[in-house]
Amino acid sequence: MSNKRETWGLTPTELRKLRSLKDPHGIQRLLNDMPYHLADTAWSPRRVLRENTSHCYEGALFAVAALRVNGYPPLLLDLEAEHDTDHVIAVYRVDGHWGAIAKSNYTGCRYREPVYLAYATDLARSVKAAASA
Repeated sequence: MSNKRETWGLTPTELRKLRSLKDPHGIQRLLNDMPYHLADTAWSPRRVLRENTSHCYEGALFAVAALRVNGYPPLLLDLEAEHDTDHVIAVYRVDGHWGAIAKSNYTGCRYREPVYLAYATDLARSVKAAASA
């Protein structure tokens, strides 16, 4: 777990909100409750909190910040698309298993429980397969 005194430049109110999410499932629940917006923006996690809306990239960046605050070392993964927009996910590990958090209009491209062993590539394949279905 991370040092609870680390603020990452966030205000006490922002930290409380992110810490209240507690785990990847809570982070995904908040993203699911947010409206998806189509603006060509790249908002910070702070702005996403303030506006209570995000798109794919902003949702993944927000998830990375929330994971970090809650003690999960996060990764950001960009799944490049050939005939569509890229899909960006926040990847995390629990007990050696990979999971993912994402904001998407497609339910199949969102949350993944940490059940993928060994390689994040298996996780990425499952998200890409859902996106192309």
